[in-house]
This record gives sequence, structure tokens and C-alpha cells, in this order.
Amino acid sequence: MIRTELSRTLRRAFSQAVVRRRELLPTTSSPIVTTLDFFNSVAGKDKQIPTYRLLDGIGQPLEGAVLPEIDEPFARRLYEQMQLLPTLDNVLYNVQRQGKISFYMTAHGEEATIIGSAAALENDDEVLGQYREMGVLLWRGFSLDQVMAQCFGNQEDTSGKGRQMPVHFGSPEHHFHTISSPLATQIPQAAGVAYALKRTPSRKSRSIAACYFGEGAASEGDFHAGLMLASAIPSPTLFIARNNGFAISTPSTEQYNGDGIASRGPGYGIDTVRVDGNDILAVISAVREARRRCLEQGRAVLLEAMSYRVGHHSTSDDSFAYRARAEVEDRKRIDNPITRFRLFMESRGWWNADAETELKARLRDDVMKAFKRAEGLKRCELGELFTDVYGGPEPWNIREQREELTGLLKKYGSIWEPWRNELGKFKNKGQDLLGPK
Repeated sequence: MIRTELSRTLRRAFSQAVVRRRELLPTTSSPIVTTLDFFNSVAGKDKQIPTYRLLDGIGQPLEGAVLPEIDEPFARRLYEQMQLLPTLDNVLYNVQRQGKISFYMTAHGEEATIIGSAAALENDDEVLGQYREMGVLLWRGFSLDQVMAQCFGNQEDTSGKGRQMPVHFGSPEHHFHTISSPLATQIPQAAGVAYALKRTPSRKSRSIAACYFGEGAASEGDFHAGLMLASAIPSPTLFIARNNGFAISTPSTEQYNGDGIASRGPGYGIDTVRVDGNDILAVISAVREARRRCLEQGRAVLLEAMSYRVGHHSTSDDSFAYRARAEVEDRKRIDNPITRFRLFMESRGWWNADAETELKARLRDDVMKAFKRAEGLKRCELGELFTDVYGGPEPWNIREQREELTGLLKKYGSIWEPWRNELGKFKNKGQDLLGPK
């Protein structure tokens, strides 16, 4: 009898202790359940994360859609910038095929994502891009001459004095950090930039860091390092994932099993949204709200823009080796972001066929004029290859490399035709290294 009562008392005490400990789990406030249940979606069992959209495929507002404030001049500017991207892309893609530049990447199919996000950011927000964000620079006033100078690597190239691959832009004036080729390196860097902004009194409540990358880059370790850094050490970082369906030749269906890139945000405690990347008004609204949250909360936000990469990955790629040409043509015809916004403007009486003809002719003339000018300019002085590499005194390895090149030029530069022809493309024909004749 005594033993039975003691047993009941112990069980009761243990039960009460368990109840108390439910609120004292060491690393979570997760409720306790007795039903074994696995889940595989942050939106709930058997559900997917929704996609925010305002305009349908023919440019009409969806029922219940609240459009961002937009007037005719602003809409025209958006549309002109959207049309400028394919105009530039078509010319420079062909220029590369003619061997006049070494490389190029287009933004075909992603015009709404790029221009819409650029329009929703402030011009002094710090941008860390990947490869297809030239439109952000154009929106901020980067000129066609500057675009051409970078792609040709001529003496007017302020992005890198001709030392970077084409489309690897950079501009401190426009708060655009220089693009680097290694995939996803900009993601943890953006978290650091945003943290620096947060610690700068004059910019703490005014500026964010916006980081662009593709869904392929989100498979890199730097993606997880960047989101973890921005989450664990909160900073106003806006991560913009351009999910265009392909990481070079790998379709998104082979890149991940989860629900896109957006499903990863909640795992890092980051506010997340998925938006139709072909709907420029939805992109503007989503990025504006994401930016507001970054500033007011001092925390990161993840935005996944869903689109389709109409162009090849780059001039080094032939996408028809891994996808049907008919698939691409269908996408261009059925869900073209430029067409969708043009139809919206026409429905408001802001655009017509005559305006379309005039715009395309003017943009083509402007781009060709800038191209012809850039083609005729010399490259930077050859000695610039060794400057701006390190701060402070010139290190021994740079000095050694410059001296080695100078020796080779003196030996072969005037007698070997390939080198002689190449030297002729540089300002002063390499005399800054060789010295006066």
C-alpha cells in the first residue's frame, strides 16, 4: 500500500516536472506533441509557397490587386529601360560573335525583375550583383558609353581599366560593387556591407544592401553563409534570388527538391516573399515592402523572383543543347514581361504603336552610336595592369611581374607581329613600360 502510494506520488511529480519543462526546452519554444508527423513545406502540409502577382498575362490587374502608385512619366521610364536591355543585349551579343569582345551575358526574359527592383531601391542603396544586373546601373544613370567602355575594356573603362571580363561592371558613384566571376561570393559580402551600413550613423536608417544572385548560386555554400550571417548578426540585407529556371545547363528541377529558394528563408528566421518576376508592378511593390522591412527591423529579407531565362546562359553556352527551341519560343510569346507591361500601358492610354516604333528606333541608334565610338578607342596604358592591385607600397611580386613583362616586350615587342599588333591597341603602345625610344 505504501509502495503503491509512493509510486503514484513519484509519477505525479515527474508529470508536473515534464509540464514545467515544456516551456524550458533549451533551444526552442516548439510545442510538445504525441503524434508523429513529418512535414516538407514551410507553407503547411501539401502546400506550396504562393507567388505574388498584380497583372495577368495581358496586362490587366487581377481581382483584388492593389497596384503601386505609378503615373505616366514613371511608367514610360520603366518601359524605356526594359526595352533598352534587349537592344543592348542584341547588339553586344552579335559584337561578341564577331570577335570584337571576348564574352557577353544577356538578360532576355528578366527585364521586369531587374528594372522593377532597380526602380524600387534608392539610388544610394549598395548593390552587389551577379551577372545580369546591368539594368540596375542603367536605371541609376550609368551611360551607354560606360557600358561599352567596360565591355571593350578601353581607356574609358572606370569599372576595372580593362582588366575585368565584359559585363563585370562596377561603379562607386552609383553604389554598385564590382562584379566578380566566382559564383555567390557577393552573398556573404552583402551581409557584411549591410552590417557596416547599420553601424554607420548617417546611413543606419537610410540605406540597405541589395544582393542579386541566381537560383544556381543558391546551391553554393556562400549562399548559406551569407544568410546565416545576416540572420545571426542582423543587418538590412535584401537578398534577391532570380529564379530563371536554369543554372547554366542544369534546370531547377535538378538543383533542389524543396519548394524553390523561398522555402529556405524561414529556416534562417528571415522574412521571405516569392514574386512573379515577369510582372514589373508586382516586383516594384514587393521590393519596396522588402526594403521597408529591412530598414525598420534592421534585419534581412529574402525575395525570390520567378522568371524564365529566354537567352543562352552566356556566349559560351548553347542552351538548345539541353532545352527545346520550341519551349523558349513559347515562353517568349506567352509570358513576355515587356509585352505584359506594354499592354498595361496601352490599356491606360499611355502607349501606342507609334510610340513603340519611335522608341525602338531611337534606342537602336543610341546603342549603335555608343558601340562605334567605343570600338575606336584605345585600351588603357599597358602599365595599368599592375596598378590599383594593393594599397600602400608596391609589393615585390607585382614589381617582379612588371619587370618580367617589360623585358619580354623589349625582346619581342617590335619584332614579333602578334605582339606588335596587340601593343598597337594600347594607349601609347606600351611605351609607359618600355620608356621613351
